[in-house]
Amino acid sequence: MFLGEDLIAWLLLALGGALFVGNVLAVIKPPTPPAGSVEAAVEGPVPRPPLVRSLSFALLGLVAAVWALATLIAG
Repeated sequence: MFLGEDLIAWLLLALGGALFVGNVLAVIKPPTPPAGSVEAAVEGPVPRPPLVRSLSFALLGLVAAVWALATLIAG
C-alpha cells in the first residue's frame, strides 16, 4: 500500500495534534502584528479568539490525537 497501511491513523494523529496545540497557543498567546508594522498602525491590537470555541476545538484535537495514538499502538 502507498505510504503504509496506517496512513489514516498517522494523518489523524498529525491533524489532532496540530488542532490541539494551535488552539491552546491561540488562547495562551494570541497573535500580534510586529511593532512598527503597517498592520499594527492601521488595525490596532488583534482581538482575542473566542475562549469556548478554542477550548472545544482543542479538546476535539486532543481526543483525535489520543484515539489515533491508541490505534497505532494497538494495531
